[in-house]
Amino acid sequence: MALFERTTPRLVEPDTEDNLQRLFLENNWTDGLPIVLPTEKRVAAMLAHTSRKPDEIVGRMQPVEFRVAWEYTVEKVAVNAVMAGAKPEYFPVILALAASQVTARSSTSSSASAMVIVNGPIRGEIGMNAGIGAMGPYNHANATIGRAYGLLSQNLQGGSEPGVTFMGSQGNSHAYNNVTFAENEERSPWEPLHVQKGFKPTDSTVSIFWGCRSTTFTLSLREHWQEHVRDMLAGTDAISAPCLLLDPLAARQFIDRGGFDTKAKLIRWIHENAEMPAGRFWDLQLAQNYVYPWATFGKQPMATWLEARADQPIRFFPEQEINVVVVGGEANPYWQIMGAKYRKTVSIDEWR
Repeated sequence: MALFERTTPRLVEPDTEDNLQRLFLENNWTDGLPIVLPTEKRVAAMLAHTSRKPDEIVGRMQPVEFRVAWEYTVEKVAVNAVMAGAKPEYFPVILALAASQVTARSSTSSSASAMVIVNGPIRGEIGMNAGIGAMGPYNHANATIGRAYGLLSQNLQGGSEPGVTFMGSQGNSHAYNNVTFAENEERSPWEPLHVQKGFKPTDSTVSIFWGCRSTTFTLSLREHWQEHVRDMLAGTDAISAPCLLLDPLAARQFIDRGGFDTKAKLIRWIHENAEMPAGRFWDLQLAQNYVYPWATFGKQPMATWLEARADQPIRFFPEQEINVVVVGGEANPYWQIMGAKYRKTVSIDEWR
């Protein structure tokens, strides 16, 4: 039985900043980029923004199924938050991500990454971006919260090493900050994501999606918009699920031109129009690798798809797995479909 070292020193020996940066890099405690060195003073400032005790257990993570899950404390999460460059006021969001126990550094040969969506009042409190450029760089909170999620995932689960515990064939640049942004609730014509998941509008939450390796995108909804959307759905990878990321202008076009005055109606339409002949679906290598085994075990609806004739259409995205999020600054009615499966929504308020 293989044994893996499960402890690291709480403090390293004092040294120059260059040497300490090198030490963290050589020990694979970083994502390859320079970090903010986690001094005791900086970690203490981070800890001051939660009522939880430093030695309280937050959760457990594992990089792959054959490794035992490691447990981690509030203080260890704070160390990684400092390393990512996060401000102390972001710490409750980062703790909620850690409490999800969903790793951002899981292993799949198809190179997935996570996506993080923040809802509720905390978006404004810490200055997150939900408008122009929300899914890109520029915003300190978006960037460092997402980076902290990646760092804590790899360090607190016992590592993430290419060729050992990470087998992503090509890798995924989304993993640097895990596509982290706030939903534009104020400009959305529908209820926000966290309300759909059972929370109150006044709650602050963070939602985690997993997959993020396929994207189809377009601009506006024109005369043949239905056909265009069907084409986009066919281009979304078969083992994830469509998460529609709509600029507020595009969201209103779905209402004006499609009559989708609720997210539920749009989600139903997406489900009904994501169709493919069964023979073509089962010819996809991803479907063979990941969906076919579940079908042979009798899991529904996959088992029913397996029984279909080759020319019989199947609806390959279950309705309950489709999500819609409004984000963007109304520069134009741009929107995209991110292939990403919803994993969990966690309260941020519980970690204040």
